[in-house]
Amino acid sequence: MKSYRKELWFNIPKRRAFVNITPQVQECLRESGIQEGLLLCNAMHITASVFINDDESGLHHDYEVWLEKLAPHEPTAQYWHNRTGEDNADAHLKRQVMGREVVVAITNGKLDFGTWEQIFYGEFDGNRRKRVLVKIIGE
Repeated sequence: MKSYRKELWFNIPKRRAFVNITPQVQECLRESGIQEGLLLCNAMHITASVFINDDESGLHHDYEVWLEKLAPHEPTAQYWHNRTGEDNADAHLKRQVMGREVVVAITNGKLDFGTWEQIFYGEFDGNRRKRVLVKIIGE
């Protein structure tokens, strides 16, 4: 069994964004040479997410509105976490809802996706470097 590991780095210049990272993940798979196996892709920061869904701008807008209703950024004083000097408690909650990682089957050297599925990096507390781990195992 072969193993491959790579870190993808992001520095989103605004507080929140959804970035389609499918092309970078597909490049990792190509580099690995693995034809059959599993791919794990996870955010390595507690205020960011990796998830699978459709790459459709209306859906991304709906996520933004929905997440802000669930865990509004302001007023920042509403969160106990922010009493430590932080202002990102909402980002931790948004990450919890959107998830930490995805696992995708690899079949015939390709990501074995359903219709419209793409991998996204979700940023909820941007303006600093963060990383995503891609780990692939298989033959």
